[in-house]
Amino acid sequence: MSETSFLLPNYTAAPAALYVHWPFCQKKCPYCDFNSHVRDHVDHKRWRQAFVNEIEYFAENFPNLQAKSIFLGGGTPSLMEPETVALIIETIRKKWRWSHNNIEITLEANPSSIEAARFHEYRFAGVNRVSIGVQSFRDEALKFLGRLHSAKEALNALEIAKETFERISFDLIYARPEQTYKDWETELSEALSFKPSHLSLYQLTIEEGTAFYHQFHRGKFALPNEEKSAELYSLTQRLTSNADLPAYEVSNHAKKGEESRHNLCYWEGDYYIGLGPGAHGRLPGKEAFSAIAHHQIKRPEDWLKSIQNKGSAIASIDEINPTDRSEEIIMMGLRLNAGINKDNFFQKTGNELETHFNKHNLKSLISEGYVKLSERSFQLTAKGLPLLNTILAKLLV
Repeated sequence: MSETSFLLPNYTAAPAALYVHWPFCQKKCPYCDFNSHVRDHVDHKRWRQAFVNEIEYFAENFPNLQAKSIFLGGGTPSLMEPETVALIIETIRKKWRWSHNNIEITLEANPSSIEAARFHEYRFAGVNRVSIGVQSFRDEALKFLGRLHSAKEALNALEIAKETFERISFDLIYARPEQTYKDWETELSEALSFKPSHLSLYQLTIEEGTAFYHQFHRGKFALPNEEKSAELYSLTQRLTSNADLPAYEVSNHAKKGEESRHNLCYWEGDYYIGLGPGAHGRLPGKEAFSAIAHHQIKRPEDWLKSIQNKGSAIASIDEINPTDRSEEIIMMGLRLNAGINKDNFFQKTGNELETHFNKHNLKSLISEGYVKLSERSFQLTAKGLPLLNTILAKLLV
């Protein structure tokens, strides 16, 4: 699909999440494969105006979408000037009707003392939820992970966040080299003592193109084997469930009603718009039940130049046909512990969920206790969730 055809306005009225990508960091973490860059200088005024221009571009093409959530991610969006955050939120408010008055507006933040000091300004700018990249409460682990903050700064940032925002979440990385069962049990228990309403808990993975990828393959460190990783995962599920913070997605835990509404938009197959360098989105297609996948120019300087020259920075646009769109919703939806609501699936795809499954494999997976199929929903069991990719390969054939 060409950008020319994309420029024909689509008047579909539907809720949509908005993701805003700030691509800059003070330092590139060795495990990170996100579109993040270190720059000596950032012209905040130019970037502020560029985000406004890009919001206006999408609003002209999709004027009837309803803003369901806003997520400022990165990179390190807590390096953004609060004035930029305020203008982005206000521009979105002016250009799209909000799905309800108090939509979720999340900002990702690092726990350094400099960034934590800005929390009050971000709250005043309109942010009502913060997600803090703590990653560990151990200084030696933070050093290994390439983080610039200390454990003490992480604790301080959490205290400031609790005083400032209505809702907070924080991330931890486990299954680190040489981390024992007891080590993780103690550290996760410390995290739960803060009585968070939301936690994101990720096992350390090695992504191609990262500094860790090269170190790992040169034998600089080793990760826990599959059996130990499974034990750590089971421990995580037990401790969080006992703390009334059960998993609602493979790596995300929340008290009832505190789930990330923005991320649920991805997992439940809603539309979303990606703003900023390297961001991507899913938008209503021209054909019923189809979608448009858009990707923005990745390199920050090229994205900025394109916005300034022509008001948009689209690198590619692809049409997703109804069948592929349905399978995409299945792959995302099965990440959720609650699985896929069959009525919602029909409303978004126009067909029955079971028509996409290999019937023989589905029957086997049910009898072996990996999946559950009811009148209203389809979900993976606790036994099946760690094997999501394997199960998808058997189902979608």
